[in-house]
Amino acid sequence: MNLSIEVNEQEVTKSLKLAGEIDAYTAPKLKEALLPLVKNRQATVIVDLEDVNYMDSTGLGVFISALKATKEFESELKLVSLQDRVRRLFEITGLDNIINIDSTVRGGK
Repeated sequence: MNLSIEVNEQEVTKSLKLAGEIDAYTAPKLKEALLPLVKNRQATVIVDLEDVNYMDSTGLGVFISALKATKEFESELKLVSLQDRVRRLFEITGLDNIINIDSTVRGGK
């Protein structure tokens, strides 16, 4: 499966709506879309993962890179609408403690 990325840029708030799978094949596409957004000084970047039904460690690496960039550029990264199976990946690795993840859980599809 592929990954579709829909970007919506407003003045300070940027949002990405993702759909599909985030893996070694699609992660570079995500990184290319996400990193420039978090490198906008003091921007808020909201990533909607409601339609992402699979993510592996390569995807986690992209979000870690984005989180590091937020520190440098004083921006904010927030993940919203995670399906339970994707949320568990963040919990197992402990990344749910360092990345801002909306507490609303979506069911699996």
